[in-house]
Amino acid sequence: MGVVIPLEEGKNKQASVKPLVDLTKADMERVNQLILSRAGSDVQMIPEVANHLISSGGKRLRPMLTLASAAMFGYEGDAHVKLATSVEFMHTATLLHDDVVDESDLRRGKSTARMIWGNQASVLVGDFLLGQAFRMMVDVGSLEALDVLSTAASVIAEGEVLQLSVAKNMETTEDDYLQVIRAKTAALFAAAAEVGPIVARTDKAGRNALKSYGMNLGLAFQLVDDALDYGGKAADLGKNVGDDFREGKITLPVILAYRRGTPDERAFWRDAIEGGNSSEENLEKALGLITRYGSLADTIARANHYGTIARDALAPLPQSAWKTALMEVIDFSIQRVN
Repeated sequence: MGVVIPLEEGKNKQASVKPLVDLTKADMERVNQLILSRAGSDVQMIPEVANHLISSGGKRLRPMLTLASAAMFGYEGDAHVKLATSVEFMHTATLLHDDVVDESDLRRGKSTARMIWGNQASVLVGDFLLGQAFRMMVDVGSLEALDVLSTAASVIAEGEVLQLSVAKNMETTEDDYLQVIRAKTAALFAAAAEVGPIVARTDKAGRNALKSYGMNLGLAFQLVDDALDYGGKAADLGKNVGDDFREGKITLPVILAYRRGTPDERAFWRDAIEGGNSSEENLEKALGLITRYGSLADTIARANHYGTIARDALAPLPQSAWKTALMEVIDFSIQRVN
């Protein structure tokens, strides 16, 4: 399938996560060591499955948010390293579970764990990583941090179930969709950013600022991901363009194209998504309809909206290299569509 929908070029210089990567480099080395240590087990399959995904090249943005949000308030202990590792384990566990639920074959350009070891191993190793995450949270000894991350784990699970309930349902509204991504994606971004100021013992205003930043960054990030599925390139996605369509996922580009279409076009969407008729020919038609109704541009406009809220959340905080790096992450997350 060779069609790629061109997305608008960004007006600003290309943003990067490099400033955040550079600032957190020393602490991320400690996180990576802890990841390898805590993913170990006498049961041979556990580290094999865990390391398959852990070593697959993700940016580890979520744990970097935890490290940065603690450091920007002057934290100098090591609790943020354990919490950042917990966040990464939670994220990895959800990916293992997601790939089973979605029956995905590829993750970051590699075969998913379920394709190599099977669904049962993927689910159980995900459970193991969640258990290790909670052990590290307990080690930190902060009931507030434990409350934030455990609540996020529950919300993520609720989001997974909610997504199942709206799957392949073309009457899903934009509000329904936002409820799903707020739970599935944004909740962990918010928690990752909030636990930093908690262990730094900052005031409520600082904690709320980072929580809002993380939540809105997560919403923007997921909106861009969903746009990329119809407007990106397979090499950048680590999966095939149109995989969401093939899996019958209801994402914002589809919701907008469906609601703006003619009765015949809405019948096409019901046949393709609800009826599972996701042929390459139908994918071509879907891409054409998404282009015709400006669905991708409007999805990116929504992402920019949440990006602006994330910027405003950080705006009152004192200027620092950490704040600048976190601001640039917002631009990077949205500019991935260019």
